Amino acid sequence: MRPSRLVTDDDAVSPVIGVILMVAITVILAAVIGTFVIGIGSNQQTTPSASFDYVYSVSNDRLTVTHQGGDTFNNENTASLSIRGEPVQNDPVTWNIPVSAGDRQAVDIDDTGTVKIVWTANSGGDTNVVGSYDVTTT
Repeated sequence: MRPSRLVTDDDAVSPVIGVILMVAITVILAAVIGTFVIGIGSNQQTTPSASFDYVYSVSNDRLTVTHQGGDTFNNENTASLSIRGEPVQNDPVTWNIPVSAGDRQAVDIDDTGTVKIVWTANSGGDTNVVGSYDVTTT
């Protein structure tokens, strides 16, 4: 056998690569089909998206949060919507559901810090911060 033939002979490489690709495709297809059949991820709820306006009154240490627009927080997508943070007296303050554009909630503030609007899903207790405001007294 000539040495030059060993370098250029790649007949055995093609079947090995073909088998590896076929196994990889089979595993990927099984994972995708299994996910749909079992329903993994079907229980997750999408966080509503909304914008909020914040007006802080230094004279009476009160923060008024107004839902400016976006999704409505209702019984289908929200277990609770609350205003939380170290500066908030009576932490947390919970909004009455439904909350839509134009609705507002006022909270009394003790100190400076970050106030967060926390959404809680009604399908499992997942939470997300949908808005925040840094309170400063200057």
